[in-house]
Amino acid sequence: VQLVESGGGLVQAGGSLRLSCAASEFRFDRYAIAWFRQAPGKEREGIAVIRRPDGSTAYADSVKGRFTISSDRAENIVFLQMNNLKPEDTALYHCAVLLFLGGGIPDLAQIISRHPAEFDYWGQGTQVTVSA
Repeated sequence: VQLVESGGGLVQAGGSLRLSCAASEFRFDRYAIAWFRQAPGKEREGIAVIRRPDGSTAYADSVKGRFTISSDRAENIVFLQMNNLKPEDTALYHCAVLLFLGGGIPDLAQIISRHPAEFDYWGQGTQVTVSA
């Protein structure tokens, strides 16, 4: 499995960006894809997640109402639409996959709060910089 993020860049506060996470060689039916971000000197933060097979989503409070996660299942791409960006959104953004290898499907809130080390696959990241 390979994850490749794109769509980052420099934008003014109040602007928008759409990030993409393209997954190759992806053959799973039960999983979650999450977006994380890490600003300099800060811990990696889970900010949005989409769960399969049901397509449910969840967001961290810091981005709720401004960011939207969606996916194109046919193309194995997950998007993160980011609106009303703020300087504090400046970070390196990664997508990551969590496989559901047990019998159940984890709760969304539990997924987004999991430690990054629990995720199975990661992309290399795309930089988002928001100027004031």
